[in-house]
Amino acid sequence: MNKLLMAVLTSAAMFATPAQAQDDDRSLQVKLLGTYVAPDGKITEFRTDVVGLPATTQTKANDNIVPTLAVEYFVKPKFSVETICCLTQHDVDGVTGVPGAELVSKAKLIPATLTAKYHFGAANVRPYLGLGMTYFWWIDVDPGADTIPLGVTRTTLSDEFGFVLQAGTDIAIGDSGFGLTIDAKRYFVDTTARWYSGDALAIETRHQLDPWVLSAGASYRF
Repeated sequence: MNKLLMAVLTSAAMFATPAQAQDDDRSLQVKLLGTYVAPDGKITEFRTDVVGLPATTQTKANDNIVPTLAVEYFVKPKFSVETICCLTQHDVDGVTGVPGAELVSKAKLIPATLTAKYHFGAANVRPYLGLGMTYFWWIDVDPGADTIPLGVTRTTLSDEFGFVLQAGTDIAIGDSGFGLTIDAKRYFVDTTARWYSGDALAIETRHQLDPWVLSAGASYRF
């Protein structure tokens, strides 16, 4: 039994070691992912309220599924830096105080993100942990349908810096460079929402976004 186990381990090492060496020679990896974005969106502070919203008013941003492109550069075999490219869109609705009211419509966000990652594990299955920074850039925000009758003409969400935690696994398929990947990120970032009537500020609130961003897809390392 010991001899058989030793033979199996030796054979596995013979197959795994070349794959590891070949992967280490490839410094760039691209990933095409399907991504589930699940933000919070709750109000953490009322700063201005000319309209007179109910004291119990609370909000929630809707979830979304979007395509994502990730580009990763390996500085060393176990250390890499990664950035992502995606555009996600969200509405913000009332959940208490004004339940069901659409307050923000079609808010389009580019979550510019850069993480540093540490990889570990076997040659073909390599989990990783990451930590990085993000900048939430809102490129288009519309007033919610239920705010327009109140005289709201313009809505904005402030661009903000934040940080992100990351964990995932890369799974190599053979030694061609192709593989599968699963990835989870937790962002920590806020935004300030403002609703205007003409040039006058009617409502200003601070919101906790802190989205979970869960991805899975295909990768190629070259």
